[in-house]
Amino acid sequence: MKKLPYYLLIFMSCIAISCSKESVDDVAPVVGEETPDETPPTPDAPPNVVTTPCDFDLSTVAANSTIIFNCVLDLKGETITLPANVKFEFDGGDVKNGKLIFAGGTIAGELLSSSIEIEGDVKLKEPTFKFFASRWEGIVEGRTTAEKALKNTGELERLLNFTKSLGATTFEIGKFDAYFDITSVTSTTTNQNFYPSREAINIPSDFHLKMLPNTDDPNSPKTILRVFPTDRLKGGFILAFREVSNAKVSGGILDGKRDEQIYSDGFDTKERGTHLFACHSANNCVIDGVKFIDGSFGAVNIASIGFTFQPHYDPTHDITIKNCTFDNNRRMSMSITDGYNIFVENNTFLNTGLDSQHINGGVVGYAINIEATRTRDASGNLILYEKAHKIFIRNNKERGSRVGGFTISIGEEVTIEGNDMENKIVYSATSNSKIRNNTFVATEKSKTTPAILAAGTGETVFNNEISGNNISGYGVAIAAYYGEVDIFGNQIINNSSGIQLKEIEKKTNIYGNLIKSSSASSRGISIQSTYANNVSIHSHNTATSYIDVKANHLYFVAVNQEAGQENYGINVHDNTFTSSASVVFSKSKGVTYNNNTTNGPVLLVDASKVDLSSNDISSADYHGIALSGVNTAIKTSLNKISFPAGTRFECINIDAATNPSEVTLDRNDCN
Repeated sequence: MKKLPYYLLIFMSCIAISCSKESVDDVAPVVGEETPDETPPTPDAPPNVVTTPCDFDLSTVAANSTIIFNCVLDLKGETITLPANVKFEFDGGDVKNGKLIFAGGTIAGELLSSSIEIEGDVKLKEPTFKFFASRWEGIVEGRTTAEKALKNTGELERLLNFTKSLGATTFEIGKFDAYFDITSVTSTTTNQNFYPSREAINIPSDFHLKMLPNTDDPNSPKTILRVFPTDRLKGGFILAFREVSNAKVSGGILDGKRDEQIYSDGFDTKERGTHLFACHSANNCVIDGVKFIDGSFGAVNIASIGFTFQPHYDPTHDITIKNCTFDNNRRMSMSITDGYNIFVENNTFLNTGLDSQHINGGVVGYAINIEATRTRDASGNLILYEKAHKIFIRNNKERGSRVGGFTISIGEEVTIEGNDMENKIVYSATSNSKIRNNTFVATEKSKTTPAILAAGTGETVFNNEISGNNISGYGVAIAAYYGEVDIFGNQIINNSSGIQLKEIEKKTNIYGNLIKSSSASSRGISIQSTYANNVSIHSHNTATSYIDVKANHLYFVAVNQEAGQENYGINVHDNTFTSSASVVFSKSKGVTYNNNTTNGPVLLVDASKVDLSSNDISSADYHGIALSGVNTAIKTSLNKISFPAGTRFECINIDAATNPSEVTLDRNDCN
């Protein structure tokens, strides 16, 4: 918001008292028109309860005096120049209707209002200033006009800066409910561009905006800052950390009024609306315990001024967002497009990107979206307009997101850990990122997609990790594309398919997972209708890491069948498959299967270049190893194979369609 002058306005002497408990949410305002018949919220009562006039004036005040205001002093429009180091202290009274010029000294924050102008060298007695809306004429609570909502925005920012200039480090707001116009251009220069974070209420550096903590009690007093409904939905924020450091906002509710905004394309509007909070080239700032609701374009946006290759680039860094609740925000609850050392901890994300009767849920549909902008030049060189890296998303709870929980669309060194998830975590263009120690429990809606989707491809995707996650109830627990990922130590329980691989080109290590399911159709690790190279599946062979499913421990079907994939390889070794489920290699090429223990048969169907060696295979009701269809370049050696004795089943059964010369049998132990 533009800086308004620091003089104080006229004191509002009467406090409007509510005679109804009707919520201000019950009636939608008409843009630009006041609705005077509505009952405004009951203002928080200030502590200035004494009404007795003072029996003294300030004309004889001596230097270094202390004046205790347990009465009301009316200056009657006079300007009083005080001697050195006078202290004004509060005891229920007030001073009004004039100007005080200090020469050192202090003043109690309770004595500040729009009815008294302060000049000179003076500091607040205490570093915490307690705000009461009724003492500031420029602030109007409840339903109002666009003009007054804009004044609210300017005046609240002015008061933050004014009290800071008097030495305040904390600005405390109690019970309060007001609307703010955040989409108007207030600049008086010839450049009338709209800069959303400038038009917000900007929090100064080294300052704490402290609002009431949010509780589950619907009758508890609340601090609510609301977006004024408008048709100017071109961005905007209620609050902003812009080019500041060591700032903090805690408590309170930021309400975006998504269903009262006026959308250009009605219900089908996609990319219009306003956010609630901006971190814009800020550093060492904290958002703690804020409730973000009904954002029409999202809730929190973390970005930077300038592009990475510009001299004025100023990256946001060392931002902590903790203990907050995000509910019913359109598009996404949090977007991170530029910055580093971003910590998102112990928050609750609910119902992101859902449709309402008034407006659709918008694009994206994830609770958190990390997406830095980048492109390539004509020579193919990567150009980083933005860089989002060293981001930590920890110990959050996510429920009800329309598309997914968290997504790393474009970002680096992102750690997502310890979160309680209902919907999926996805990564695309990322490197050195970790998805670890999260808990996923599927719902009827979320079970149709993977809990974790490693979807990125290309040179900027490498050295990623999926580990230690607990996943239950999904169709596919973990789906991975491309490679350059280690998948280990996950507890994958009662999912239809444990791990599914697609289009794997780069090194992929899958080891030490527990994959277990009682579903009759469950599979452990699947690779279907795709290609896979540089894959190692190993070390599922301890008391806490093994594969125990009902249908297929491994299910490789139509793998590496295209030209150019003849030498692709998948290495499966040192695993324990505890149930009687089968291992299937069907129309698949380039599999090495050795040193595994399985209690079910190994089935090859139209397979090629498969090496089975040094395995312990036990089959209770079928052949030990069965080759069906036309198989080529098959090696079986040094396997210990148990199969049903005295039945039609064999140790190694080779279908007549397979030429015996295509199968090497070497020192297998059949019993």
